[in-house]
Amino acid sequence: MDVSPMDIAQTDTSPEHRPPHVLVLGGTTEARLLAGALHGRLRVTSSLAGRVARPVPLPGEVRIGGFGGAEGLERWLREHRVDALIDATHPFAGTISFNAARAATAAHVPLLALRRPSWVPVPGDDWHRAGSPAEAAGALRGLGRRVFLTTGRMGLAAFARPDLDDHWFLVRSVDAPDPGTPTPARMETLLDRGPFTLEGERELLRRHRLDVLVTKDSGGAATAPKLAAAREAGLPVVVISRPPVPDGVPVVTTPDEAARWLAQLSGGELSG
Repeated sequence: MDVSPMDIAQTDTSPEHRPPHVLVLGGTTEARLLAGALHGRLRVTSSLAGRVARPVPLPGEVRIGGFGGAEGLERWLREHRVDALIDATHPFAGTISFNAARAATAAHVPLLALRRPSWVPVPGDDWHRAGSPAEAAGALRGLGRRVFLTTGRMGLAAFARPDLDDHWFLVRSVDAPDPGTPTPARMETLLDRGPFTLEGERELLRRHRLDVLVTKDSGGAATAPKLAAAREAGLPVVVISRPPVPDGVPVVTTPDEAARWLAQLSGGELSG
């Protein structure tokens, strides 16, 4: 981090004064890095949805679970005297982002979205854009029949359709699909967590004879090697586009930029 936590808020931490309270809606690498940079000078609470069974340890305070919609989040912001809210959730966690925008507006709390940059195709890529998991599933016919599906366990139902019963799926996710979740008729589940290596991804494609990759545009380096491996092998890649950030919410792409945003607030709204 380029910005020291000491620069973010020169706050009196004596009993008469409280340090500014920042709520980070997290679960991403960027959220963890930001919490680590702020911890020790500001009061940092990281909020996790609870969808991953064994989350990576985080510095500062941690809460797990939902808020109960925008109204519940607004109430939490007020009750816990939150001075700034940073939405550093996964780019595809769309519902919480819109709830955060409504709650921050209602509670008069400054809000920032921290989103890692999108992936962009390079020469040699054969990308096919899709607006949703359902659209990605519809695009598979004609592209390949042995599918490397890396969209996570939450969107598997979109690929459980009769016209794909003759396809085989290698499904990679951090946790196993929930019991009762509709899944593709023919699949194998690979439980793993990034970062992944190019050599490892090459081996997966070779060993399972995969001929098409489906991924969300998550961005970041941890899972990008699969794109390079697919490019080398000449495989088509179905890329699911991100949902939009709510209108009016400022967006930065790095924890450094988020820290600088907080530093600017320290002389105004974020005064402790």
